[in-house]
Amino acid sequence: MSEEKIPNLKHKYGRIDLDYAAQLATTPPEQDGPIFMVNLMKYHDVAQYSSADAPQVSGREADDKYNPASILNKIGADIVFVADVTKNHIGDEDWDRIAIVRYATRKSFIDMQQRKDFAEKHEHKAAGMKRTTIVCCRPVDEALDTRTRPEDFGLRTIVMVVRQAADREQVLNSVPNAVGMWAEGTIIGDGRKYDTVQFVHVATEQEADALVASINGLSSGESYAMTLSASVDGITS
Repeated sequence: MSEEKIPNLKHKYGRIDLDYAAQLATTPPEQDGPIFMVNLMKYHDVAQYSSADAPQVSGREADDKYNPASILNKIGADIVFVADVTKNHIGDEDWDRIAIVRYATRKSFIDMQQRKDFAEKHEHKAAGMKRTTIVCCRPVDEALDTRTRPEDFGLRTIVMVVRQAADREQVLNSVPNAVGMWAEGTIIGDGRKYDTVQFVHVATEQEADALVASINGLSSGESYAMTLSASVDGITS
């Protein structure tokens, strides 16, 4: 991977998989296309800015300042899902927020890292984020590639399951009414790689508890299962 293609953004919130980054950057145009970046986020209690005179805000508030929506619009990307985590059921780490961005191409995700306007916003993410994992996915239902951002619908309760799975097809068919994605790579995280991500809309948190309890094969270290309160849901709606 050429040096100019390696994201040159300083942060401590995760390790970049450089081999997969090279794959994203060099996918031939005729084979490239939409990719969904599923972001699992955990915030610092207090944002860790490098400047001593930086404002004292929470990590979540710093991430809100980071909000790259304007830049995403410029490169043809869409924020298609945003949710707060209301319960971490399974997993050896807890998460605060989930966001999914649909990029028009894999290369556009890499190119964005080199933009000056993105770097200026990124300082807020670097200050606010304690750790993050980004699982890069393709949807089972390719209609999601062109689904428009939903209109305001209030909050929706969603169960999200992320797994390491030897048999992806079996896993993706194992949860009734789930919207499934298979993972192409994990671009940033703690070194673990994941294989599937699933989303199910449920009516209540009690229904979410029952659904998670009914799913076989979930284990801490290899899986995450969470209940989410989604404010933007272009995945299950």
